[in-house]
Order: sequence, then structure tokens, then C-alpha cells
Amino acid sequence: MAELSGAVILVTGAAMGLGEAVARCATAAGAKVALVDRELAAAQKVAGALSGARAYKADVTSATDMERACGEVIRDFGRLTGAVNNAGIGGEKGPLVACSPDNWSRVIGVNLTGVYNSIRAELPHLLAAGGGSIVNMASMAGIVSDINMPAYTASKHGVVGLTKAVALDYGLKNIRCNAVCPSFVQTPMTLAGMPDPKVWEEIAKLHPIGRTVTATEVAEVVTFLLSTRAGGMTGSVHLVDGGVGAH
Repeated sequence: MAELSGAVILVTGAAMGLGEAVARCATAAGAKVALVDRELAAAQKVAGALSGARAYKADVTSATDMERACGEVIRDFGRLTGAVNNAGIGGEKGPLVACSPDNWSRVIGVNLTGVYNSIRAELPHLLAAGGGSIVNMASMAGIVSDINMPAYTASKHGVVGLTKAVALDYGLKNIRCNAVCPSFVQTPMTLAGMPDPKVWEEIAKLHPIGRTVTATEVAEVVTFLLSTRAGGMTGSVHLVDGGVGAH
């Protein structure tokens, strides 16, 4: 039996990159997946290639959007048993004095407030299903600081803290909440920000495994955390970093 057989999993930021990889891995593990993204057409394209998947349009910065999307998922699938809060952005690079108020608000709004909005919308449905698993996509920058990325670093540290808070508050109600912290993964978003292959060659040298991790490798860890095989794990933070954090 597939480890997510019978599960209904909501994934935000699911139209590409890590979110798409999670949707594919969860589907392969037997789950029905609700792909939530601002770009509906792109999410529909991914969903169309996955058995039983559906796409929904929502902006995680809007609490109303996320509540509506969760309601639509319940309408279509009948219940919700897990969620992966993956939607995120990098924002502008530069030290704090170069981090404009607009950039700060935008990055925190998507990466941290977006996770809050998502969890708040998901929790009533997870509780109604008798419990479930939430996985929040943080970053290696949620554990250590990344140079010239104050808003991003703050937002991902916040995701780690929020993950622990939810785990403590809802553990007795059969809700597990964990965070995954990838290092450098080549996705459409990161490649757009760092298009030079030579930069990626240098980044790969930072990894003891000699390469960057793949989106699928991150998604496999997420899928495990969604499953009952990880039933004893909550409030935990999991680096998928190719060993960078061991330095």
C-alpha cells in the first residue's frame, strides 16, 4: 500500500519548483493533491498530469483567499488530511539599509504571513478529519543567516518558530507540524535569480556531497513527514542541504 493512500494533501506554491515536486511525490505515494497557486493556468497544467489532482487559485497573502481555497478543496475532496505550505519568494538582495520597506513587507507577507494564513485556513479542516500533518517549507536560511537577505532570513526563521508553536498548541489534537529546510535547489525561481551556471558550480562546491540537492530529494522528505511513518515527529526541523550545515 502507498504510504499516503487515502490522504488528501493541499500544497501551496504548487505550480512549479518545490511545490510541483511535492505534488508529484505525494501523488506517487497515493495521495489526492490540491494544488494551490496564484497562477491557476500553470497549476492546472501540473494537475492535469497527476491522477486525481485539482488546481485552485489563491494568493497566500490573503486570508480570505486561503479560506475560500480550503473550502473548495473540501467541496471537491470531502476532507483534508495534510498540507504543505510551500509558497515563497526570495525578494531583493542587499544589506538591511538597502532592504526597502516595500521589499520587507512583500517578503514577510508571502513567506511568513502567507504560512500563517494557510495554516489558519487549513486547521479547522484537519481537525474535522481527526488530525493530520502540516509541513512548512522553510530554508537553510531558517537556521543560519544568508548574506544580503535580511527579509528572507527573518521570514524563514519565523516559519521555523511558527512551526514549533503550532506543534505545541495542537499536538494533543493529533496535528503534527514540521519544517523542512532545503539548501540551494535549482528551481525556476532560483535559476531566474542566479542564471549563471558558474555560480551554481561554486555553490555545488559548498556541499559535502559535491552537488546541490534536487527538488525531488526535498519532496521525498516532505512526503515522509506527511505520512504516518513520521507519526512520532512534530515540531522538528529537517535540513535537506547536502551537508552544507555540517560546516
